[in-house]
This record gives sequence, C-alpha cells and structure tokens, in this order.
Amino acid sequence: MNESELNRALVEASCAGGDRPLRAAAVAAVIRRFGSYRWVGLYDVGREQISLLGWDGPGPPAHPRFPRGDGLCGAAVTARRPIVVGDVAEDTRYLTTHTTTRSEIVVPVIAAGVPVGLIDVESEQPEAFGEADERLLERCAALISPLWRLAGDDQADAAPGEVLG
Repeated sequence: MNESELNRALVEASCAGGDRPLRAAAVAAVIRRFGSYRWVGLYDVGREQISLLGWDGPGPPAHPRFPRGDGLCGAAVTARRPIVVGDVAEDTRYLTTHTTTRSEIVVPVIAAGVPVGLIDVESEQPEAFGEADERLLERCAALISPLWRLAGDDQADAAPGEVLG
C-alpha cells in the first residue's frame, strides 16, 4: 500500500456509513497494516473520560475506558500534541494495555481546536517510534476526523452501546 492508497482507505473507512466502532476498527487496521505496527487503537475523548472506539491487533486493551487525564492518552489530550514514549516502563503515566508493550505513541485527533479522539500505537520494541511515525500518524489523525464530526463531543462518556445526543 502506498501513501495515496493509505489516504483513500482512511477517508473511505472514516466517512462510510454504518456502525462507528466497525469503521474505527477498519481505520485502525489500515493504519496498522501501513505502518507495520503491532497494535493500533482509536479512542473517543469525552468531557470526563477516554473510551476505546475501535482497535486492531493481538487483543483489546486492559483499560477500554479511563478518566480523561490518565495515562499517555490523557497526556496527549492535555498537551494537544503527540506523546512518544520509548520505554513505557520508565514513564509513570503509562496504563498497561498489553503486558508486552515497550514503547507507545499517542496522537490526538483535533477538531475545531479541541481533542476529540486519539490514535494509540504500541510496540513490543523499545524506542520503536520516530519522527516519521509521528508525521504519519498526525496525517492519519487529520484524515480520520470525520469519525468524530457527527458523533458529538461526549460519546466517550456514554455507556457502551449508548448514544448521547
């Protein structure tokens, strides 16, 4: 898959009709395949909490829902910029997703200047993510923002399966 195909696949998956979690899982799969990443998750950012929207990889995260300020995801929301950690064992903010994770990058999806979602990528290798990954994932975040445009900013605070409106 080349970059043009990546762009097309991300736009198609994020803008398609149907179930939002299924579309998010499709987006995560495209990012994972293109970047040869071990695990990719997409999260909703609500007023109070961050919630898993979709993922692709060896299994679901240990923390599918957590307070908005917690973990590396919370740090990315607060900073409104990517957070890259080369050794998660050395970072006290890290919430264990998978016991074999060694490094992580979290990139916020921004709409109207506000973080509405997150792309979370994890690796079993230390220092796995560099500037090229950060640029790629920032571009992906911009392309997939339609996943959040119609959902409302409080979906992460909804119970599983509940749509707040």
